[in-house]
Amino acid sequence: MYALVDCNNFYASCERLFQPALIGKPVIVLSNNDGCVIARSNEAKLLGIRMGAPAFEIKDVILKNNVAVFSSNYVLYGDISRRVMNTLSQFAPEIEIYSIDEAFLNLSGFDIYDIEAYARKIVYTTTKNIGIPVSVGIAPTKTLAKVANKIAKKNQDKKGVFILNDKTSINKALEEFSVSDVWGIGRQYSKFLNKYNIFTALDFVNTNKEWIRKNMSIVGVRTMEELQGNPCIEMETTPPDKKAICTSRSFGTMQSEYEPIAEAVAQFAATCAAKLRKQKSCAAMMIVFIHTNQFRKDLKQYAKNIVVSLPVASNSSMELIKYAEIGLKAIYKKGFQYKKAGVIVSDIISENNLQTSLFDEVNRDNQKKVMQVLDKLNSKMGRDKVRIAQQGFSRKWKLRQEKLSPCYTTNINDILIVKT
Repeated sequence: MYALVDCNNFYASCERLFQPALIGKPVIVLSNNDGCVIARSNEAKLLGIRMGAPAFEIKDVILKNNVAVFSSNYVLYGDISRRVMNTLSQFAPEIEIYSIDEAFLNLSGFDIYDIEAYARKIVYTTTKNIGIPVSVGIAPTKTLAKVANKIAKKNQDKKGVFILNDKTSINKALEEFSVSDVWGIGRQYSKFLNKYNIFTALDFVNTNKEWIRKNMSIVGVRTMEELQGNPCIEMETTPPDKKAICTSRSFGTMQSEYEPIAEAVAQFAATCAAKLRKQKSCAAMMIVFIHTNQFRKDLKQYAKNIVVSLPVASNSSMELIKYAEIGLKAIYKKGFQYKKAGVIVSDIISENNLQTSLFDEVNRDNQKKVMQVLDKLNSKMGRDKVRIAQQGFSRKWKLRQEKLSPCYTTNINDILIVKT
């Protein structure tokens, strides 16, 4: 049996955690630059606020209903997620952290327990220890656990727990479950399936397997098997290394001068380098891109990217910043108001399989030692406390975060003071 534990309205719940007066009141969290809604409390959902709604379009709803609005605080959410996952790891020998607010638990061999009582203990302990409400779906496969979790979330009478453990309960759940909501189906496949009168998960299960194989390949067959209760998707206790890493941001205010854009690109390249070092990899190729705001038809438009090949694959911040600047200089043009820039690194290999060049003049051993010291200092003192000079400190390009909450758990200056 597998359990999928999912935090309820995670970002909104994180904000409520330190402002309990918001419990029972509508709360929304906005995307980068306070653009669109990316998280909603149940109360906000009842007001008709949809996911992805531009903030300016729902301004009247926010004011009329006294909706609490927050800028996305990913540092806070990441730390709360870590605490939730540490708590969940106590309940099973194997845990797969699927996303920032979801984790699969392998409950194989737990047949001697009262599974429902055990699931309620998970809900109680996580909510009590961390303060984040969770829902638990349990089933013989990971895909069915996803189905069970959605049912647990939508039905208040389930009290956060739903179990699919026999053919009757599974078929009943699948009969009422839209095929578009099945894990692994996706929007395009669901449209395709609807054309053939396949609207529910049970319709999908009852479809001819060879037809599924022909039109949806082995992935579709695997999903079908999972929905039938046959495990096909194994636990991934160690996340696979990324094959490409992208770091990009929209600027808080549009930028026309080269210097702040170069500073932003240097920061993005350094972030990519840090992620490469974390997974012990190096990248041999880089894409640098910039573009204007396509929605501002009153402004001149420009978008450009460039591919830069590194002579030797690297994960050094210094080296990636150097080549990112070379790329930016080649594509930057004066006279435009730029809205976004980014860096993508690819052609990623293990740092243990690094192929050097006969003409390489870089002292890579020394460079590696410098990066190790930099990472150690930043781990101890805080993110980007030590940085390459090109990353700068002015940050004219930084995100607009007018509703940003404090980093209560990661910044000593933001720790709550309790007066008695």
